[in-house]
Amino acid sequence: MTNIFSVRPLRNSIVAMALALAPAASFAGVFISVGIAPPALPVYVQPICPGDGYLWNPGYWAYGDVGYYWVPGVWVRPPQVGVLWTPGYWGWGGSAFLFHAGYWGPHVGFYGGINYGFGFGGVGFVGGRWEGGHFAYNTAVMNVNRSVIHNTYVENVHVENVGVHTSFNGGAGGIQARATAQEENYSHENHIAPTAEQQQHVQMAHADKSNFASANGGHPAHVTAVTVNNYKSTTVNNNNRTVANNSTHVNQNNSRNVTNNSTHTAVSNGNRNAVAASSRPAPQVAHAQPQAHPQAKPAARPEERPEGGGERPRR
Repeated sequence: MTNIFSVRPLRNSIVAMALALAPAASFAGVFISVGIAPPALPVYVQPICPGDGYLWNPGYWAYGDVGYYWVPGVWVRPPQVGVLWTPGYWGWGGSAFLFHAGYWGPHVGFYGGINYGFGFGGVGFVGGRWEGGHFAYNTAVMNVNRSVIHNTYVENVHVENVGVHTSFNGGAGGIQARATAQEENYSHENHIAPTAEQQQHVQMAHADKSNFASANGGHPAHVTAVTVNNYKSTTVNNNNRTVANNSTHVNQNNSRNVTNNSTHTAVSNGNRNAVAASSRPAPQVAHAQPQAHPQAKPAARPEERPEGGGERPRR
């Protein structure tokens, strides 16, 4: 049986030579082919938007000199007003997997039908829109502090491939999606290559050997970053229980909406990812304080319940 985290020596040598000739992040418009499929997309929580004007780039599996490595999802600045990010994707080309690089453009084009979450549900983008010179965020699927960023709206969306973590298009086990006529038209628009900031982010991800599937078995511990300059600002426990982002503490929930008006709201976006929007005036949310041990008191009569009893609401 072939190990999915190993590659043929000849193909590995060819890719290594390509990497030596160009920076790891400069593959806009270039297809890289490998003989094995990328691992599944990890489940993660989107960090809160760091400021007005940042757009979300979902995480994905790139390919380096020793195999696939995870490029964390990150908030970045677009190169100009009015453009949106079309994520890159892996697609089966008949004899190998080809990587179709992402790009900026006036519309979001075809990205393989991959459910990257947070507005990128497989077709188009529903996480926000440009309104004049400002980007308006759909807080139903984007983690935005509305006390700080006011150009927001709420539009609930439906995602077809809920819970699907597949990271490639076509072939055995891949997403069976094809570009629509409209998406084909979008592919002929003027596109802008990834910015220097995005390229720096990919280079940092490549330099972090813990991101390689050969090291983490396809389950990276560091799956998102707030910004490129805060590359390791977010750490994630991939057992779907708790995600910690510096001073931010949120609970991941992939099946239902949970609301606690006194602290924060955790919203499931209908797929594998969850977002948390703080209701405090600043982006940071203080850690929950540990509960004090109750003081000793006389035993309650049978008809009485200890003060503060009852189950805490789930988040």
